[in-house]
Amino acid sequence: MLDPKLLRTDLDNVAEKLAVKGYALDKSHYASLESRRKQADVESQELLAERKRVSKKIGELVQSGMSPQEAKAQVDIELQRIAENIQRATDEATAVQNELNDLLMSIPNVPHSSVPEGASEDDNIEVLTWGEQRTFDFEPRDHVDLGEGLGQLDFETGTKITGSRFAVMRGGIARLHRALVQYMLDTHGVAHGYTEVNVPYIVNAESLRGTGQLPKFEEDLFKLQGDHEFYLIPTAEVPVTNIARDTISEQVPLKFVCHTPCFRSEAGSSGRDTRGMIRQHQFEKIELVQLVPADQSEQALEELTGHAEAILQGLNLPYRKVVLCGGDLGFSAHKTYDLEVWLPGQQKFREISSCSNFGDYQARRMMARWRNPETGKPELLHTLNGSGLAVGRTLVAILENYQQADGSVTIPEALRQYMGGAETL
Repeated sequence: MLDPKLLRTDLDNVAEKLAVKGYALDKSHYASLESRRKQADVESQELLAERKRVSKKIGELVQSGMSPQEAKAQVDIELQRIAENIQRATDEATAVQNELNDLLMSIPNVPHSSVPEGASEDDNIEVLTWGEQRTFDFEPRDHVDLGEGLGQLDFETGTKITGSRFAVMRGGIARLHRALVQYMLDTHGVAHGYTEVNVPYIVNAESLRGTGQLPKFEEDLFKLQGDHEFYLIPTAEVPVTNIARDTISEQVPLKFVCHTPCFRSEAGSSGRDTRGMIRQHQFEKIELVQLVPADQSEQALEELTGHAEAILQGLNLPYRKVVLCGGDLGFSAHKTYDLEVWLPGQQKFREISSCSNFGDYQARRMMARWRNPETGKPELLHTLNGSGLAVGRTLVAILENYQQADGSVTIPEALRQYMGGAETL
């Protein structure tokens, strides 16, 4: 959530920045609500002052010759009228504040000054490329044909068990998937200094509001039936970042790594990536989360993105890094880098990690703070997260980049220790 003070003092500048995201801030609506809020506040203060003055009138009335009983009765009538007006002003202030809160929750984060303008992913800017795209002396196949050819990737059974956009993995591919999880957790936990956490896969609505999935993106979530307002997690970002909700951390930065399944309805992706494992309702990710003081967040984004890149480099998978333009930037994001891995079967780069700095946008919703030792006062943290990496898409990239002419797949050297020394699938 944006700082309300920023909107009050610099509304035009905020609107200009949000336009980079393609968001048109209704300034007149906000100004009208803010005017009503101020008026209700002024009226409440005036009524409270009047109540204080009237409460002192009993003594004055008695001194003027009125009996104490009559004076009290007259003052009570006035106080009752004031109390009714105070209640009316309070109700108005509450209603206006609720409208303001709803509006604030619906306004996206402002982009960082370095975020380029643009309307869609076509306007994202490439920052770097890494690795050489392999040349084949045969026609490279995609991961679906490779996995089904090995008898280890089964979409038909996944559809039978549940429905479309689900898969069953068997044998070597299932073990390779598990090996990727172990490799990523070990790398981030040891080499990169993250604390591994295990979190619930079901969260409440407050957690989703804290990270910005609610209220705007409810249609993308799987909501559970029952008396409680529970949802399956769309990403570990939600439970892991909410570890800091309503807390004041004494030791920062906080760096967490977490492996979870993720569940997404893919409500807006009808007809997209219906073949294979690129866009599924259930998938697994290794999530990196950092919570840092404000003056460290820009460097933390570069660091976190570099940690995700290290996995791709360790697996020798060609990729490119792009900075997202305003029109492709997520609702809560301040700045985002996407890492896109090369897939020979599709002859294109596909996103495998999205690394974002949210500034204090999420922290303000969650009241996630740290205590500044120089002042002794609590300050809002800055939150960051990114996939380090999406496990299923990394599996896809290995199958396609390490495929051989006979349909076998070479196992990357970094993973062989997790595969019992096996070198091929």
